[in-house]
Amino acid sequence: MASLPPPSEDARQHSDKLCAQIRAEIDMQGGWIPFSRFMELALYAPGLGYYAAGARKFGSSGDFTTAPEISSLFGRTLARQLSEIMSASQPHILELGAGSGKLALDILTELDNIDQLPNTYSILEVSADLRERQQHLLHTSLPRLYSRIRWLDVLPENISGAVFGNEVLDALPVHLVCWANQQIFERGVVLTGSQFNWQDKLLEDSPLRQLAQQISVPDGYCSEISPASRGLVASLCDRLRQGALLFIDYGFGAREFYHPQRMQGTLMCHYRHFAHDDPFFLPGLQDITAHVDFTAIAESAIDHGANLLGYTSQAHFLINGGIAELIRDISPDDPAAYLPLSSQIQKLTSPAEMGELFKVIALGKGMDQPLKNFLQGDMSRHL
Repeated sequence: MASLPPPSEDARQHSDKLCAQIRAEIDMQGGWIPFSRFMELALYAPGLGYYAAGARKFGSSGDFTTAPEISSLFGRTLARQLSEIMSASQPHILELGAGSGKLALDILTELDNIDQLPNTYSILEVSADLRERQQHLLHTSLPRLYSRIRWLDVLPENISGAVFGNEVLDALPVHLVCWANQQIFERGVVLTGSQFNWQDKLLEDSPLRQLAQQISVPDGYCSEISPASRGLVASLCDRLRQGALLFIDYGFGAREFYHPQRMQGTLMCHYRHFAHDDPFFLPGLQDITAHVDFTAIAESAIDHGANLLGYTSQAHFLINGGIAELIRDISPDDPAAYLPLSSQIQKLTSPAEMGELFKVIALGKGMDQPLKNFLQGDMSRHL
């Protein structure tokens, strides 16, 4: 795409290697693969996928900026909600996909400040490169607490305490489904010469078709369905003995997710802080995401024995959690100290920034008391 910054020669060669692997996969599968498989390889192919290789992804020098990179106030506020969950269950935290490690650093620092440290802080990280970065940051920054931190390759069989994922669900592979001429098709990837191209196939009887049949949309509608996110939540709920799961991500309830005006779905790519809709652009060098259907997440959790504890916007979650109180000791008369923090809160909570697009859902077992961060602005009626 001519409007996007060109990659370095090394980066282009890296993408070319991944493209060759995807082409080989298409050939091996008879000339067609579902988009979910393309997305899985583009993001997670060992050593080559976007999250499996060494390029910097987060912050101003990467491809996108997450809330923890914007402000430590995000992690500090989240830490207090995690503390409340631990107090009502067990003193353990499990973070799914810890990114750069910045959020873990902020959470542990705040929990240390308020004397509410967990016995263990576990991180499930599928990227070897990101795991190394997390280990370096946390060992360097928190040497006294490092013995509490552990990295996991698979989910534990039994989980108690607080579990959370920030911008995890949006990075799970999705299937692309199209409803046309009273039939349902799955959109997949084929080769035209050496180039990737789209091709739709009639969706035969399958669990994916059963999910698609439950969705009422106009003819000509295309969107995403994510069995992977449902499966992750189901696995977590099956293992959860007591505690709560928190997921923070951009998305909607099903009625808004599959709104008639959203005819082409929510798939989006991020490359050097440019957003566009071409997943075939430089595979391995860009992020590919889709918004989260939070209704599907809640239904999966309930089907596996959990309760919906709350669903709200990121703005209400952070304001209810006291994010503004974290800077009350800093005087507005000291603009050098006050204004940057005030600006960070604005970015995290403003409807024009991250405040309304990002949602937070809480799902739990054995949790009788309402969670503080969900007391105001509950949006469960939108699920």
